[in-house]
Amino acid sequence: MGIRTITRVVGLFISTSLAFATAAQAAPFNSPGYPNYPYEGRYPESTPCRYNLQQSKKATWAGSNITLKYFYSGQCGSFARIDNAPPYCKVYLDRTRSSNPNPSSWDYVGETVDPGINFAYTKVGNNLSGRLSRAALVCGTGTVVTRTNWY
Repeated sequence: MGIRTITRVVGLFISTSLAFATAAQAAPFNSPGYPNYPYEGRYPESTPCRYNLQQSKKATWAGSNITLKYFYSGQCGSFARIDNAPPYCKVYLDRTRSSNPNPSSWDYVGETVDPGINFAYTKVGNNLSGRLSRAALVCGTGTVVTRTNWY
């Protein structure tokens, strides 16, 4: 093995190590009743479904113009995403526990915005079979900045 090959291998190893060391780490969280239905506990890209943007809301927090997006699939359920958000914001997806059209109890799944990136998205919430879901942008010490309608 020549010096060029060794140099390339070492360079590849170092750059790969740095990529893993500096990659943002997701920080998902959820209520005790989540996951409970099919596809819950999985990120949207780990399901066989295609999601469509159903609702979008804009909000301002600490000088950042943040977009909250709510995506839906009739086969898997829904997920929420925030873009252009500071690191002390979180995105939530609430999912009702029953098919009651007037939600009174729900579970949630959420994700924090990690340092070095400005977005976050949740795992899937199964709002099929009459259950409903909604998305929320929460910043600071728990301030709900904006929220979508139940869907």
